[in-house]
Amino acid sequence: MVTGAAGMVGTHLTAALRADGADVLATALQAAPGVVAVDVCDWPAMRALIGRCRPAVIYHLAAQSLPTLSWTDPWGTLSVNTQGTLNVFEAVREVRARQDAGYDPMVVVACSSAEYGASLTPERLPIDEEAPLLPLHPYGVSKVAQDLLAFQYWRNDRIRCIRARIFNTSGPGKRDDVISDFAARAAAIRRHGGRLRVGNLQTRRAILDVRDLVAALRLLAARGVAGEAYNICAEQAVRIGELVPMLAELAGIALMTQSDPALFRPSDEAVILGRTEKLRACTGWRQQVPIAATLAAVLAHETAHPRDGA
Repeated sequence: MVTGAAGMVGTHLTAALRADGADVLATALQAAPGVVAVDVCDWPAMRALIGRCRPAVIYHLAAQSLPTLSWTDPWGTLSVNTQGTLNVFEAVREVRARQDAGYDPMVVVACSSAEYGASLTPERLPIDEEAPLLPLHPYGVSKVAQDLLAFQYWRNDRIRCIRARIFNTSGPGKRDDVISDFAARAAAIRRHGGRLRVGNLQTRRAILDVRDLVAALRLLAARGVAGEAYNICAEQAVRIGELVPMLAELAGIALMTQSDPALFRPSDEAVILGRTEKLRACTGWRQQVPIAATLAAVLAHETAHPRDGA
């Protein structure tokens, strides 16, 4: 089962699983070809669906996933991310209590590097899974709640889970991250001219390709130690400003930047970079896709699917 299957990661994960012959129950808020409509906040619906299908692996990706939006809608962010996770685990617990005491799925919860927040100080980087969770925005708080809910269901109910702390990830279909926004604006500039609107260019991010993330999630479902947290992160952090000349070269145009105050966050981690030794030792995972290839794939997607107002 993949919740949030209509999102960027969910789309790629579902496609990869089906390509390998897996029987996938893909769910999202709205129905689509191959995707069942269900709201993870709808407890009766989630209880009925999991009770009926009893998936062996649940990839719980459904979430309000935008830190920026969490500033304007903290209520919705906390509701979806916390209640949705609660409903997944409670549904598993109810199947055990009422239908099948031996039901033992692996639940892979899409947590976030945003949980670390203020712990992302220079002396702690690259950060490991033992660092304090000190989120700096409502989105990060909601992800801490998901993470700790998963842990307590493992400790108290022995529901197997993986707490996948996902760092910055991009790929075709992503929205509202620096790679996709820059690519969409570059594609528009190539058609119509103009300047590249930018926010803070000094922050540094380790940006992973969605294909590498999908591989890590699948490996963790198969080989991860139940109840444990694992960072999933690119090997190196890049200064956001360095993406501009890389993108200009890929697009074949000159890109002049224009600072936009609306693109700055109230608070922002200076550097986000995680240690992945635990993930690599447990699963054998390695990053395969360089950031230039991610940029090229996203630019091609944004060129083929231009956005209004980009």
